[in-house]
Amino acid sequence: MKKIIASPKAPAAVGPYSQAVEVDGTLYVSGQLPIDPATSEMPCGIEAQTKQSLDNVMAILEEAGLGPDNVVKTCVLLNDIKDFAAMNAVYASYFPGDKPARVCYQVAALPKGALVEIEVVAYNKIFD
Repeated sequence: MKKIIASPKAPAAVGPYSQAVEVDGTLYVSGQLPIDPATSEMPCGIEAQTKQSLDNVMAILEEAGLGPDNVVKTCVLLNDIKDFAAMNAVYASYFPGDKPARVCYQVAALPKGALVEIEVVAYNKIFD
């Protein structure tokens, strides 16, 4: 059964998609831009934007009753691959336990001029 997940602690979708969709114990979280849900603004700099993107991801995971230990795969999109080390330092603090699989790409551009966008796939351990 498909279930739509939406958290008021993360920004609303900026297009025709859901924040996340859960199917058979797997949660697919759409790419999260670094938009502060309280102000609809993006912070400046890659570190602050990475933190905000991951805060948005964590809010959606929490809404689904999950946390960072449930994340099995992430995809990080960077506006500039030169920001990799700075992004990585912030990213590592959100996954202190077992690290999820990850890919990271430089892209030509991100929506709203963002420097980073992060999506995740998580699973519900109840279904193990």
